[in-house]
Amino acid sequence: MKAIWNDQILAESDDTIVIEGNHYFPPDSIKKDFFKPSNTHTHCPWKGEASYYSLEVNGEVNQDAAWYYPVTKEAAKPITGYVAFWRGVKVES
Repeated sequence: MKAIWNDQILAESDDTIVIEGNHYFPPDSIKKDFFKPSNTHTHCPWKGEASYYSLEVNGEVNQDAAWYYPVTKEAAKPITGYVAFWRGVKVES
């Protein structure tokens, strides 16, 4: 699977985990140069508190377009640290 935005591959892996229709990419599969930490956090009742990244590619910023759970609740342990995308990021094989 590949995560693509602004004609750039942001992450690529054969080992994504699909939860609620979202592909979660292993932390070591993302191209960290494009990821900027965000102060945004949201809460999921069964996964825990999500943290976000903004994406910066070719001078354009996609605010809070990637999220991950640095610490998860027990039911979501397999995706701890894994990164998922939205806001126009295409995830395709």
